[in-house]
Amino acid sequence: MPEISLNEIEIATKTALERHGAHSWIAAEVAKAVRKAEAVNNKICGLYYLESYCQQLRSGRVDGTVDPVVSRPRPGAVTVDAMYGFSQPAFSRGLPEAVAAARECGVASLAVAHAHTCTSLGYFTEQIARQGLIGLGVTNASPIVAPPGGKTRVIGTNPIAFSVPDGSGGLAMQFDQSTTTVALGKITMAKAAGEQIPEGWALDAEGQSTTDPEAALGGSLVSVGGYKGWGFGLMAEVLAAGMTGSVISRDVLPLKAPEGPPHDLGQYYLLIDPCTSSDFYERLGQIAAGVALDVGARMPGQGKTEQDPVQLERTVWDQTLALVGMQ
Repeated sequence: MPEISLNEIEIATKTALERHGAHSWIAAEVAKAVRKAEAVNNKICGLYYLESYCQQLRSGRVDGTVDPVVSRPRPGAVTVDAMYGFSQPAFSRGLPEAVAAARECGVASLAVAHAHTCTSLGYFTEQIARQGLIGLGVTNASPIVAPPGGKTRVIGTNPIAFSVPDGSGGLAMQFDQSTTTVALGKITMAKAAGEQIPEGWALDAEGQSTTDPEAALGGSLVSVGGYKGWGFGLMAEVLAAGMTGSVISRDVLPLKAPEGPPHDLGQYYLLIDPCTSSDFYERLGQIAAGVALDVGARMPGQGKTEQDPVQLERTVWDQTLALVGMQ
């Protein structure tokens, strides 16, 4: 497998997006997210998505030329209309206003409306935490999850991400997870590789457990923890769709389909200023110390380091170069 630097990955991603119709600053924001995903081995949210981004730019499913519109309807509420464009540039335009609102009010919300899939939700909550604020984010996706006891798809994998600052510009804690036992991308990757999936990941169209990824894609994914994960997924749906005026999961076509209507997804973030409590960092330190009492135990997100260069599958890098126009 070739070793490729993060700079090469970012430049190639930006170039490919521009070549397929995205404005330079918009392509740059998306390329940063792809770079970050590859740096932490989050393959599902990295170059794996680049082909569909380019196809959807060409078909018009995503608009790579729009300027997001930022508004602040309440002192502690910021809204960004992504205008059916990428979520990364929409978030970048709204973040400074949301950070200011959180520092003024103690707590603020940032609603990103009518956006393309954000892929890695933790990429955004991490940016909030690096501003010294606690970040909580939710989003929805195309329908792939049936309620416990049912077989009709109602919600998406609907991830939740949470990032906590350490008071020194870094992260004390971060997790980013789907509310299903596994992310949908792992099912599609297993299918592409001709591999089976573990028991407990998915159900077939009849609601029976399956290890066949193709049957899983025709059926539904299982909520993590059964009813508990289902409840978190529903809450993410209510906030992501309801608080942004964006589409509900049931009306979203497959995210990687080259053509079709815009994703029209919502992402909803809460920004919390830890400085409203004079004891926050002291208590955070106590919690972290307790977690570290056992050898090998750590706070979520700790111990994860970025790799540069990274190893890529030859087919992935060849596809990237083709999208750039170099092959």
